[in-house]
Amino acid sequence: MSSAQAKDAIRHRVWALLERRGAADGDPAGRIPAFTGAEEAARLLASTDQWRNANAVKVNPDRAQHQVRALALAASKATYMAVPKLALDQPFYLLNSLLPSYTPDEAATRDAAEAHSLLVGAEAMQRLDLVVSGSVAVNRDGARVGKGRGYADIEYGMLTEAGLIDDRTVIATTVHDLQVVDEAIPEEPHDFRVDLIVTPTRIIRCPRGRRPHGLHKDRLKPEQLAEIPLLDALMANQRTGAERAVEA
Repeated sequence: MSSAQAKDAIRHRVWALLERRGAADGDPAGRIPAFTGAEEAARLLASTDQWRNANAVKVNPDRAQHQVRALALAASKATYMAVPKLALDQPFYLLNSLLPSYTPDEAATRDAAEAHSLLVGAEAMQRLDLVVSGSVAVNRDGARVGKGRGYADIEYGMLTEAGLIDDRTVIATTVHDLQVVDEAIPEEPHDFRVDLIVTPTRIIRCPRGRRPHGLHKDRLKPEQLAEIPLLDALMANQRTGAERAVEA
């Protein structure tokens, strides 16, 4: 079984388990599950030193992490959220721009962001102290599985390339307890691990493992290059840097 097939098997098993146990709002299959207890997990994350010490955070746009975004806004943290599929030249929303016209809870929604949020590129963002990612499954080593479309890895690569994620950045995920698996999760060079797993009932601190840097051009699909305008510029910068290194 290939790495991709093994990850897909884990995804489908966790989606089926959440559905069977009634632990997700709606059908969890094919998405980051909107798990039961997401608000409790967000509040538990907000109790950690890593949260309290963070001035700038980026949170994924899925419904499971809505309360994380709302709490970040309420705490006056610079709060960024990616545009779906990173499909614009400025591929991040600065959700704080919606305040005070919206409440933090309203500003944390995708509808409000898409309608009225300020769009920013990497050059206008603060270095990120905390990144909160959605997951389908995660193990205690911090290895995770997403939906399988690759956008979280591309986003991570873009942000490390821009210097906005570095070794000081804490990466966390909020999930249901059923999404924490005991088995090994296959990893590829572009896969990132999380430092914190927060469920509605517990905080799991993971050992800091390897942390990939930059974009892995060989992993990018033609449709991703076509959909994400910023990739062209970043890949050009990579080529220029490599050429300068050769000349030196």
